[in-house]
Amino acid sequence: MIDLAIGPELEAELEGVRRLGREFLRPLGIEADRNAAPVPPDHPFFAMVWRMGLGQPLGVQERPGSRGGARRGVVLAEEMSYWDRGMSVAMPGLGLGGPPLFTMGTPEQKERFLAPFRDRERPHWAAFAMTEPGAGSDVAAIETTAVRDGDTWVLRGAKTFISNAMRADWIVVWATVDRAAGRAGHRAFIVERGTPGLEDMRHEHKMGLIAYESSSFTLRDCPVPAANLLGGERHYAERAGFKGAMKSFNATRPAIAAMAIGIARAAYDAARDFARSHYALDRPIPRYQRVREKLARMARKLEVGRLLCWRAAYLADVEQPNEVEASMAKAFAATSAQEATGLAVEVLGDAGVTADGYVEKLYRDVKAMDIVEGTGQIQRIVIARRLVGLPNA
Repeated sequence: MIDLAIGPELEAELEGVRRLGREFLRPLGIEADRNAAPVPPDHPFFAMVWRMGLGQPLGVQERPGSRGGARRGVVLAEEMSYWDRGMSVAMPGLGLGGPPLFTMGTPEQKERFLAPFRDRERPHWAAFAMTEPGAGSDVAAIETTAVRDGDTWVLRGAKTFISNAMRADWIVVWATVDRAAGRAGHRAFIVERGTPGLEDMRHEHKMGLIAYESSSFTLRDCPVPAANLLGGERHYAERAGFKGAMKSFNATRPAIAAMAIGIARAAYDAARDFARSHYALDRPIPRYQRVREKLARMARKLEVGRLLCWRAAYLADVEQPNEVEASMAKAFAATSAQEATGLAVEVLGDAGVTADGYVEKLYRDVKAMDIVEGTGQIQRIVIARRLVGLPNA
């Protein structure tokens, strides 16, 4: 049975995030947005939070079922994104590079690549590279290739919109060893910073979520040691590589959905506070009734979205399949968050679209939540196919 209570330990963590959010996350996120530039990795804030033992809370532990790790992750992800989703991604930590290492990596790989993240002297980041210029939602269409050459693999291709790639110690890069084999040819490699052929790192400019960098890069005859093949050769039975990618997505999608809820909650709070101070909501005037209805709709959607996130996280914690639930959470939360920020703009009127207004920023930030970790359209396809007993295409 799902426990909806927030225990004292988690509540203490939440209070810590709130203090961090008020003092740093939201101000830095707003500053980055107005400067149209990510917060640089050498900013003193990152060193401070790293020394404090804080980082990106994606809720994926080496033992997923231990003590509600996924549930904790979605709760903290929502709270951090409430203060600023861009800053929550910019925070040092394993990020999306962690789940594939935990779900697919060998014990030796985990020890080797997690070791730097136990060092609290300076911040560390990892990254996850699946998206390509011609392969976004259809991850089976990746064109980056990997060719075995003795004790190395040679990677050739390009990746785009990769979070924190420019500052990462290492990047989990997905490639194919046989295009004709489709998904069965997928492999994941850990490409370390400074590897020859890891080139052309460049920052992509986005409409929102400015605080963290999204980067593109090229793999030009990039040699990767065979020991960096994630999971080793034994892992890649038929379709095992693609299954590893999907397992990673199922682990992270509830947290991404919770981040969308966090953005929407910030928009709801701004709209509610504005309405309280600008409208006589106790009067039976149609205009005020419409405002009340918008606030009620926003609150209702946020509650449902949060419960879907918690359900998917609960299944992860008890090590039960959660593919459908993760996709439901991601699809519903993202669309609900977009609707909520749009309604917030309507409630604020002119104040909702001014360039220096906070809700206008949220309206731009939230769009990405329907795209990352699989678009809403893809999630609905996954749900529909599973409900009628079909495998993913």
